[in-house]
Amino acid sequence: MPRSNGISALFLDIGGVLLTNGWDRHSRRAAVEIFHLDLDEMQERHHLTFDTYEEGRLTLHEYLNRVVFYKERPFSHDDFRKFMFSRSQPHDDMLNLVRKLRSQYNLRTVTVSNEGRELTEYRIQNFGLASMIDAFIVSCFVHTRKPDTEIFRIALNISQARPEEVIYIDDRPIFVEVASTLGIHGIHHENFESTRGKLAEFGLKENKKAK
Repeated sequence: MPRSNGISALFLDIGGVLLTNGWDRHSRRAAVEIFHLDLDEMQERHHLTFDTYEEGRLTLHEYLNRVVFYKERPFSHDDFRKFMFSRSQPHDDMLNLVRKLRSQYNLRTVTVSNEGRELTEYRIQNFGLASMIDAFIVSCFVHTRKPDTEIFRIALNISQARPEEVIYIDDRPIFVEVASTLGIHGIHHENFESTRGKLAEFGLKENKKAK
């Protein structure tokens, strides 16, 4: 099927759109309870160093050394990593919708995401994202992160799509707003039904019979 209304590409956040957030405040609070950590201390250390990890300038091991293992713990790095990875779960409705629209309208699909390397690689491999995403523009790979407009420029260059041909979907309004300054259409993702409806308004209507 030909592309609809001139849209040639979908730019997609990963956490909060295709999957659950990988390592958000809810996951950190759960970690505090399970591993008996000090919440305030962990949050402060996290906020002081997490941007550096997301930009690919720290390994996960180094990040955890700064945030959790700066003193002796009765659990291992491996225990904590397994917990972190377990917090990732798929949003199957969104994954299926993107797959169908990509096939129906011959769309290029590109992630534009802030995330650390180990979490990103786990999520790509564990949820089969490589089979439905054409390019991964992730902060840890390109060493810049949202809300810097540069990450969106990189995505435009890699996809060779013009801004007016792109719809960007993110669960955080500020990132949608930043993308719009480059002329990219935006959808604030609040839930599956609203996003599906907004895509349909752009002419990207799901064919229920498509697989």
